[in-house]
Amino acid sequence: MSKWTVHGSRPAFRSPWVEVWLDDVEQPGGHRFEHHVVKFPHPSVGTVVVAEDRTLLLWRHRHITDAWGWEIPAGWAEPGEDLATAAAREVEEETGHRAATIRPLVTYHPLSGISTMRYSVFVATDVTRTGAPVDAAESSKVEWVPLAAVPELAAAGQIVDGPTLIALSYYLAMRPPAPPRPGSGQ
Repeated sequence: MSKWTVHGSRPAFRSPWVEVWLDDVEQPGGHRFEHHVVKFPHPSVGTVVVAEDRTLLLWRHRHITDAWGWEIPAGWAEPGEDLATAAAREVEEETGHRAATIRPLVTYHPLSGISTMRYSVFVATDVTRTGAPVDAAESSKVEWVPLAAVPELAAAGQIVDGPTLIALSYYLAMRPPAPPRPGSGQ
């Protein structure tokens, strides 16, 4: 197996939110060129918050794509902050709910062809409402949405955020089947 060789790297742009680097790369076979790499200074986290057969989502507008949609609570870990702690903090700040239990779900690279971003998703359960979200600008509303409605919402273009689509799809695919309900004949 062959892999690309990085001969050097230099920053093209840096801010506290994002960096763009130019890597001098060589592909197997000898083709050499500059490749843009987007780096994020902080680890990214997101959380699927669940209670019974519902998930807690934020309805928000994203100015970059001029799109409204449902999203999971998400954000960055602060320097040195444990990722699960960061995920729990983001849930409380963005939704006004505190999770007693938080566990890892999946970690992935959402843009592996252009970015170093690593996105860690958690599942939060045993949640209690603590008050209003800390920052009202994070969303227009926070609602419990039936998990069964997630595929329909995605198909209708109401879940368009990539990390949310992956997190909810992965959760729905990997969760254990619900036990039969008494009297259901199953």
